[in-house]
Amino acid sequence: MGAGWHKKCHSASGHPTRGPTLARTKEAVLQAPTLFDDAPSDAIVTPKQSSRTKGAKGSKKTTAKGGRRASAADMAAKQRDISVSEFFTKNRHLLGFDSPLKALLTTVKEAVDNSLDACEEAGILPEIAVEISQTGDKTYRCAVEDNGPGIIDTQIGKVFGKLLYGSKFHKLSQTRGQQGIGISAAGMYGQLTTGKPVLIRSRTGKRKDSHEFLLTIDTVRNKPEIHDSKITDWDKDHGTRVEIEMEARYQKGLRSVDMYLKQTAIANPHLTLHFTDPAGETVTYERSSKKLPPETIEIKPHPHGVELGRLISMLKETDCRSLSGFLQEEFSRVGATVAKKIITVAGKGLTAKSYPTRIAREEAAALHKAIETTKISSPSTDCIAPIGDELMLQGLKKELEADFYVTATRPASVYRGNPFQIEVGLAYGKPGGVGLELTDEGRIRKKDKAKAATEDLVGQMDEPIRVMRFANRVPLLHQGSGCAITKAVTQTNWRGYGLTQPRGALPLGAMAVMVHIASVWVPFTSESKEAIASYEEIMKEIKLGLQECGRKLGIYIRKGKRLKREYEKRNYIEKYIPHIGIALQEILEISDKQRDDTVETLEDVLHKSRKF
Repeated sequence: MGAGWHKKCHSASGHPTRGPTLARTKEAVLQAPTLFDDAPSDAIVTPKQSSRTKGAKGSKKTTAKGGRRASAADMAAKQRDISVSEFFTKNRHLLGFDSPLKALLTTVKEAVDNSLDACEEAGILPEIAVEISQTGDKTYRCAVEDNGPGIIDTQIGKVFGKLLYGSKFHKLSQTRGQQGIGISAAGMYGQLTTGKPVLIRSRTGKRKDSHEFLLTIDTVRNKPEIHDSKITDWDKDHGTRVEIEMEARYQKGLRSVDMYLKQTAIANPHLTLHFTDPAGETVTYERSSKKLPPETIEIKPHPHGVELGRLISMLKETDCRSLSGFLQEEFSRVGATVAKKIITVAGKGLTAKSYPTRIAREEAAALHKAIETTKISSPSTDCIAPIGDELMLQGLKKELEADFYVTATRPASVYRGNPFQIEVGLAYGKPGGVGLELTDEGRIRKKDKAKAATEDLVGQMDEPIRVMRFANRVPLLHQGSGCAITKAVTQTNWRGYGLTQPRGALPLGAMAVMVHIASVWVPFTSESKEAIASYEEIMKEIKLGLQECGRKLGIYIRKGKRLKREYEKRNYIEKYIPHIGIALQEILEISDKQRDDTVETLEDVLHKSRKF
């Protein structure tokens, strides 16, 4: 607080007061009527009066010492429900719409993720078109079109015009979307910044009508407002197209729409993707595989991942009439033997025939503790669909030009009862590597001139390596420093594998690292789904995957260094072989042809004797 504040708040005697607008004595009040010209006479207070003053109904309450400014009734009258749409309207940064540049990326991301999920669930090889066009100085139109199963007309309004509406939140199987927020929030952002509605066109089959909707979100009630709906002609047999106009900014770079789509093509080799930028240039990422990811099977919660409050709710909501049946029906990996063991350990008078809905909190706490101490098999991994070593390698080779590739897939593990699997891939070196190769005859020669490496993904030798983070095949481009993947890469000792690494930082080198986590529920740090929480189990598996790839990388780097040293040594020796031939010719008095044959023989002996 500044000196001016202290001057105003202290009397001449040095004692603190409540400020210049409050009367200190009755005489002071009477001498300064201009402060209370509009106030009733009974509103004037003195230190001797009661701390509660009388006033007009609904007026603010005041005391000699500052007192209450509003009554409990006044505060109660101001309280009301908050719609989830209204909340995210004021806090859109939580969803990834904190800047025009990032808003465009988030919109594309949410629409593409939904399209991929829909296509895979329907068993359709996805083909997606993304179009971005500039409509004003600061406004862009983003359109995403897919060949998925489409959306029935009665559901279009809720899917695109209501937050927290979807089918994936309670589904324990791997999906890209989780919360039912993304695409609705993108439409809400467009509505806030341009005032224009979202255009949706969808068709569910060749013999079905194509429906077109124009809608906005009623943020107070979290409901869609449909402004127009009609049947239109569309040349697609089935699919969905969404167009959103918004305040945005487009630019290329490591965190751009272009980079997101490139990385999406790497993690989804079964996808054909067309992208048209604001300049009208079109890039197509062709699929390298016609094999869809394996279908995931929904599983029930694992007992070790259920907290006490959730267990109490499940006990109240279940239809099972016995505790043993409840444990077997509501959880995965719990059979009759395991259920009996849990109930015995729990005690508290619980039996296999105890009625679940009548179990009290203390008994539920004992049951929860028994579950934690009982050894239960890990959950099934049929609910997740990792990319796989072969397809991940294809994706890296298709989109990154490098000299060395390696991938590793860790066995499935569990955090908080949720199964997950970590996959790691490396692409190292500019094409051509050290520029040398070893022939079958044992000779070391220079390679043909290498092609230029893909920009941005594989950097220069003196730059930090690129880290590509993926969760359920979705690229994560923002909040890298707070993500478990980046932390695990930084904490890995890359010096042991031949790279230079500053303390507490990413290693330096021409390398791109790809880390993918596949899980039924990815623990994102925020609703914008940009970084993964640093659970101990997840960090451990990522580090083990990185170390597995690192060992193979170290072998390759050391071999390249040995090859380069050997090439330099041989070149040094080869400089003197012609001089040896000339000396032998003078000593032995041999012909020029014999001299040349001798030199060639000496070179062959050099390469064969110095085996690599």
